[in-house]
Amino acid sequence: MIRVAVDALGGDSAPEEVVAGAAEAASPELQPILFGPAGLETHGLELVETTQEIAMDEKPAEAVRAKPDSSLVAACRAVGSGEADAVVSAGNTGAMLAACFLELRRLQGVSRPAIALVIPSEPRPSVLIDSGANADARPEHLLQFAHMGSVFSEEVLGVPDPQVRLLSIGEEPEKGNQLTLEAHELLAGAEGLNFAGNTESRDLLRGAADVVVCDGFTGNVALKLMEGTIKAVLDALREEITSSRRSRVGGLLVRPAARALRKRLDPETYGGAYLLGLRGLAVIAHGNSSRRAIANAIRLAARGVEHDVVGRLAQRLPERVLASARSDPGK
Repeated sequence: MIRVAVDALGGDSAPEEVVAGAAEAASPELQPILFGPAGLETHGLELVETTQEIAMDEKPAEAVRAKPDSSLVAACRAVGSGEADAVVSAGNTGAMLAACFLELRRLQGVSRPAIALVIPSEPRPSVLIDSGANADARPEHLLQFAHMGSVFSEEVLGVPDPQVRLLSIGEEPEKGNQLTLEAHELLAGAEGLNFAGNTESRDLLRGAADVVVCDGFTGNVALKLMEGTIKAVLDALREEITSSRRSRVGGLLVRPAARALRKRLDPETYGGAYLLGLRGLAVIAHGNSSRRAIANAIRLAARGVEHDVVGRLAQRLPERVLASARSDPGK
């Protein structure tokens, strides 16, 4: 039985959609545990009562310190104490990060945990890291992100010797801002990384690399642009195939392919992203998550427990970090 702590008050449509999503994800092998106020309708799921709530617009660090009995902090604490195997929240991302730092703590050698999003690219899924945890980052942080993403891709996604690329405005090594230029130099000289140079955002869905590395600001902008474009295209396709009788007839023929495409590309299919670099497993979901997205985020957390994401990173990262330190004379 995998127990996943769920922040019932996190997200734009909480608690109704969160509770419904948790109920949808529940199974004999997976038990969501809701953290929220007394009297919350749980559809039969276990409820851990909390007395505080962190709003989406609150300052993260201050809110976490001032509200230790909030649903978000309490859910993270359950993982830190071993009462749950993973935590899921669609609430304030900054507060989730602060609560995870406080309650779960970082793995040995990790300076900055990062959000690793699995992108449904072709011919196989790739990892975008960081997707939003660190708006400001230094070159050495991007080097660590590359190592975390590479270990994740190899150990969890089963990719042998994952290819790593740096997200920039051009494929040439001299393209980019100061951060990407310095990060490129570090990545190119790092031991244990299959670094193949820069890539551009237009190739993210076309298998740009097994691991695409960037700072959290750039990654989050790229992610939201990609998701918005996918949604706009899929919605436009649906409108076109229902716009006339002829289109509806043709739509019957393309419907199976359209459904398969939507299932593969729709962000709600994945539900969330792992926060890597912590001593416990955390999944961050979109603030506007529907019940379907919440259910899939909880299932994603369960898969992370099954694959022992934290244990594998804890085992593999120290050797990578030490190798990087040896390859960088400035350290």
